Amino acid sequence: MTPGASPIRVFLVDDHAVVRRGIEAYLEMVDDIEMLGQAGNGQQALERLDQLQTAGRPPDVVLMDLLMPEMDGIAATAAIKDRWPEIEVVALTSFIEEDKVHGALRAGATGYLLKDATAAEVASAVRAAYNGETHLDPAVARQLAESLQASRRVAPIEQLTERERDVLRLVAQGKPNKEIARELGIGDRTVRTHVTSILGKLGLVSRTQAAILAVREGLVSGPGHPPT
Repeated sequence: MTPGASPIRVFLVDDHAVVRRGIEAYLEMVDDIEMLGQAGNGQQALERLDQLQTAGRPPDVVLMDLLMPEMDGIAATAAIKDRWPEIEVVALTSFIEEDKVHGALRAGATGYLLKDATAAEVASAVRAAYNGETHLDPAVARQLAESLQASRRVAPIEQLTERERDVLRLVAQGKPNKEIARELGIGDRTVRTHVTSILGKLGLVSRTQAAILAVREGLVSGPGHPPT
């Protein structure tokens, strides 16, 4: 961790206690990550996050299981992004189902990891989310690329504004929000707003799909490098 920098605060949501203990155990050994707590379902997570907000110690990133009782991870992700848009969410699950992947990303998740990910991969996903980047399991990234190729419902790229095209070009180059903001002279939140608008207008669900489309449509001169 950079001297003087604050650790990334992480909150974990999973309905299996053994999974929570395992993830928490290895993240607690990572210098730049601080575990704030855990919950066993989406409803419990919202209650505890509200308490953390009131105490002035909200998490930066939530690791979110998708299949849980009472409130599942997709509904909980949508609720978190609605109440606290500054909190990033990384979906953490044991399966790849296209509807779940798309559902989590539409709800606002910035990453999607399988539970067999290594400790280093989970930590990398947390850091990526904190920095405004998308981190996807390689198998998930491939599925998104394939679904984009198969889709005939992608809206024309011409409807984007000039600034949205600028943002999309930089996304296709694999640049995170903070770097895009610096390059364009705008705020991080403005970049996020543009990215959300781009995805909505084009009928896409992730930055990876947007980057693939930008390369396919010739908005960048060479192969793009979307963050994975």
